[in-house]
Amino acid sequence: MGEDRPRLTRQRSAFRALGIVLAVVVLLVAAAGGIAVWTVARSFPQTSGTVDVPGLTAPVTVRRDSAGVPQIEAATAHDLFRAQGYVHAQDRFWEMDFRRHVTSGRLAELFGASQVPTDTFIRTLGWRQVAEQEVKLLDPAALRYYQDYADGVNAYLDRHSGAELSLEYAVLGLQNPGYKPEHWTPADSVAWLKAMAWDLRSNLEDEVDRALLATKLSPQQIADLHPAYPYDAHPTITDLGGGSPERATPQAAPESKEAKSGAAADGTGGVDAEAYRSQLEQVAASVDALPRLMGPAGDDIGSNSWVVSGAHTDTGKPLLANDPHLGASMPSVWYQVGLHCTTVGPECAFDVSGFGFSGFPGVVIGHNDRIAWGFTNLGPDVADLYLEKVTGDTYEYDGKQVPLAIRTERIRVAGGKDVEVRVRSTRHGPLVTGISDGYRAIAKDQAGKLGVPAQQFQLSLQWTALTPGPTAGAIFAFDTARDWPSFRAAAAQFQVPSQNLVYADVDGNIGYQAPGSVPIRAKGNGTMPVPGWTSEYGWVGTIPYDQLPSVLNPPSGMIVTANNAAVGPGYPALITADWDYGYRANELQVRLHAMIADGKKVTAADLSALQQDTYDANAAALAPLLVRLGGAADPDSGVAHAARLLAEWDYRDDGDSAAAAYFAVFWRTLLTDAFATKLPKSTAPQGGDRWFAVVQNLLERPDSGWWTDAKLGATDRDSMLTAVANAAWTQTRDLLGRDTSSWRWDRLHTLELRNASFGESGVPVIEWLFNRGPYPVGGGSSIVNATGWDADQGYQVLRVPSMRMVIDLADFDRSRWINLTGASGHAFDPHYADQTDLWARGKTRPWPFTHKAVTAAAAQTLTLRPRP
Repeated sequence: MGEDRPRLTRQRSAFRALGIVLAVVVLLVAAAGGIAVWTVARSFPQTSGTVDVPGLTAPVTVRRDSAGVPQIEAATAHDLFRAQGYVHAQDRFWEMDFRRHVTSGRLAELFGASQVPTDTFIRTLGWRQVAEQEVKLLDPAALRYYQDYADGVNAYLDRHSGAELSLEYAVLGLQNPGYKPEHWTPADSVAWLKAMAWDLRSNLEDEVDRALLATKLSPQQIADLHPAYPYDAHPTITDLGGGSPERATPQAAPESKEAKSGAAADGTGGVDAEAYRSQLEQVAASVDALPRLMGPAGDDIGSNSWVVSGAHTDTGKPLLANDPHLGASMPSVWYQVGLHCTTVGPECAFDVSGFGFSGFPGVVIGHNDRIAWGFTNLGPDVADLYLEKVTGDTYEYDGKQVPLAIRTERIRVAGGKDVEVRVRSTRHGPLVTGISDGYRAIAKDQAGKLGVPAQQFQLSLQWTALTPGPTAGAIFAFDTARDWPSFRAAAAQFQVPSQNLVYADVDGNIGYQAPGSVPIRAKGNGTMPVPGWTSEYGWVGTIPYDQLPSVLNPPSGMIVTANNAAVGPGYPALITADWDYGYRANELQVRLHAMIADGKKVTAADLSALQQDTYDANAAALAPLLVRLGGAADPDSGVAHAARLLAEWDYRDDGDSAAAAYFAVFWRTLLTDAFATKLPKSTAPQGGDRWFAVVQNLLERPDSGWWTDAKLGATDRDSMLTAVANAAWTQTRDLLGRDTSSWRWDRLHTLELRNASFGESGVPVIEWLFNRGPYPVGGGSSIVNATGWDADQGYQVLRVPSMRMVIDLADFDRSRWINLTGASGHAFDPHYADQTDLWARGKTRPWPFTHKAVTAAAAQTLTLRPRP
């Protein structure tokens, strides 16, 4: 033992040294962890106690419920909006700052040279300049509200900086350490309307798609891929123009008028296809790139809303439901808030609650103490591409050379040299040819067909949102409207983006109004690029407001809008040739009519359940065919296995459905094998309502050339469907395993919420900081529960019901709402994503409105005091 003593001593010393090292490491890790926690948490807002805010004239109370949703109460309207600006800055200033850089084409100032192409596109369109002009159009009261809001934001900025504002500034500081946000202005708020208008810009993608298809396909083939709205099968919102808002039984869609007539592009002659395609592909690339900054775009951008009169409800008062469908984003595009004057009257008229945007004063969708309203996208054709003959700095118009309007934009680049952008515009709008390969392809193709030098042939974009208008002031008019006439007066100001507005009031009235600036064309229907060198195709005005669709208290006692046709084919003015095809609208009509059959009274819970409807009309059309084909096939073949799986399916894309999972794989494979290989790459099918209609129409033409493919051995419809079904069975087993009892749609169909700024940085630890998910969900594209996915990308959810609400006009405190994420924009704040799990499970939260209910629900109360 004595000989071992030195060894034990040495071991003890070694362990002691190792222990000291480990202790130091633990302390360093703890210190680093503490610093990390401090860095993350230092931006969390103060939500209780008192804060002095300069500019207030009296104390303002901010009560937050258990989800951190603020209800703001103030003695004056000016204090109310100043407080809203302060609270928005508390919760989401980074989101606000990022958005204003998007809308002003200044992302390169934050993130460097990689964002110059995006900034160039925005600068070319000139969103910021239009917003600044719209600020000048505001009436004095509205301008004061915007300035009050900005003053509230700036009061917060004056006391917080860097990581105190948000964790994103700490991350940004690693790349761009010198950045400091400037003060907020009313134009920063108004410019966000341009981003929303772009997100809801209607048929520009369809116009580009047709033009690209025209470089390879015949007019008949293009018409096959862009069928007309199925008026005899799906409902219209109103009965104007021979529509049928009461339709509740789906029928086969008719062959499109374009297919029968073989219509081609208007007046473009016969032009070099390769060049035209190259310009179009540039356009398509630019159009697609920007929306990803605000959530993925696509056919599922839209919404559901409907209102049921008291004649059909259990309370005897109307119920109104709304769920706008937008790109999935983190945080949600929406911000829940209540704005309450202590005493409601002429001097302080606001008592309103609902959903708005951070960076924007007021409530956009919701209710006050008298009325409720919801939005869906009307989808009018408000953007056209014009083919311009350009020589130097002039362009041809009605036989004369006219000078281009030219301005120079300077883009500041973090860590790099400034970039100058020369923006040239015709009378129609800015030239967009040079900002993407797609636009360049269109122009080159058209140049060849028209026999002019390719370098002289360019595309311009005319878009209603580039003309200053009064929309920015409409929000306050909605918030204070008291009845149908004052609501319609507010809607008259809401020009861009054009929306379907549903309405209900405490007196029992329900209504629908389509507002907006909808152009009238001298010639053409807006479905293809047209010549810009002649006035023959120009815009000659807009549809007068009083001629836009409007309905008050329809005999049916219900109004449904889901981006479907607002009017019938006999309506005297062209709103668009590219309506959503009405699958969601039809299902809503079917379900609502079933609810009120035999005198049943509809409840608010019924409407919440209806928002979760997963009926897949596309599956209902195709699955029976697969069952028939599988029944006649080899029992061990994929199509036979599929037939047995699908035979008992109810065509609902529920998360736990094995049949829904298989059918999604089948649908994606069908779009790839039957269509994508025959089309220009940039026009690859994404799925959604248009492709539902395309395929369902072609089912009635089993010998159509679209069903043939030599590689697959497909010679007609049935052989194509069989080949695809076999391939899809193998693919589904590869994805989900051989045991079909374990298959679930929500194993493939998941939602990952990505932060718009850092969520796709490519740095895993940064993405981990700001992204959340994945969340398994049911639903799908062109389904009432519209969790949209793109067949050319995979099964992941890209577009979602961005919020859901059901408003009870009998008792506003019984209304329900849910946001996609949470009130906070601060990663790791308790309210960053605390509503997402409820949202994914189809649940909603209580929505307190009256003073008593708001006070009872308050989990935290903050008093904003005038600075002494």
